[in-house]
Amino acid sequence: MLNPNSLGQKIATARKKANLSQAILAQQVAISPQAVGKWERGESMPDITTLNRLAEILGVDLNYFSDSFQSSSPLEESIHIFEKQKEDFPSIHPPKKKFAWNWNMSSGNWEDADFSGLKNLQEKFSSSNMKNCKFKNADLSGLILGSNNIEKCDFSSADLRGSKIHSSNLLNNQFNQCSFIDAEFNKDNIEKCNFTEADFSGTEFTGVNFESNIVERAVWKFTSFKNTQLSNILFEGTFEDCHFEKCTFYKATFQHATILNSFFKYNSRFKRVQFINCKVDSITYAFLKSNQADMTGLEIISH
Repeated sequence: MLNPNSLGQKIATARKKANLSQAILAQQVAISPQAVGKWERGESMPDITTLNRLAEILGVDLNYFSDSFQSSSPLEESIHIFEKQKEDFPSIHPPKKKFAWNWNMSSGNWEDADFSGLKNLQEKFSSSNMKNCKFKNADLSGLILGSNNIEKCDFSSADLRGSKIHSSNLLNNQFNQCSFIDAEFNKDNIEKCNFTEADFSGTEFTGVNFESNIVERAVWKFTSFKNTQLSNILFEGTFEDCHFEKCTFYKATFQHATILNSFFKYNSRFKRVQFINCKVDSITYAFLKSNQADMTGLEIISH
């Protein structure tokens, strides 16, 4: 007899192998994400028609879901009959082709959805609202977001290298240990997000409001800030080959930071920036001085 727990495990395994979340699978089957969850927990089972649809979406043979055809449970008998019909009437049931979905999540409202582990999203989430969603360990490289509202979502350890995020609102999100290598932020509002241990190498911020964010142990190398407002920010660690131009600083502090070969020019309110126990090379010192920085707390080192 077909075991609901075994069937649920097989659905979950095939779903993860296909890099689909419960929410996306549910959308493609036209059911609720809660129903998919019940299947995978062994609390209920799909009927034969739905099971065939799942086989197509997940790219598996219908027999994959059955432990054995020796028993006579109704669902197993239906699978057996269905497969026999495909053998007997190939013109009616053509050979299975590799199934590929061109799904698009743009212009949607997503809340409490788990998209962890997804790949190749690119522009599939543009102009959408997302709240309390999970993107942990997701491959979001090359992601393009425009006019998005993203709030209280968890992107921990996600790969966002080469991503382009513009005209979007990012509020109270977790970006711990994310890679933003060569990413672009343009005209975004980014507030109260956690970027602990994020890698901003080659990242460009243009026309961005970057306010009250946590950036502990972040990597800053070839990072560019232009026409950006930096408010309530504590910068630490090493800054190498970075660029700050035409930025507005409000309650910004560099503490225990080493700043090397970095460019500062035409920044506003820069006299109010605090430098506490910071080390700079001679070229950076010259740029800071020309920008009328308060040189207290700066030590010149050879580099």
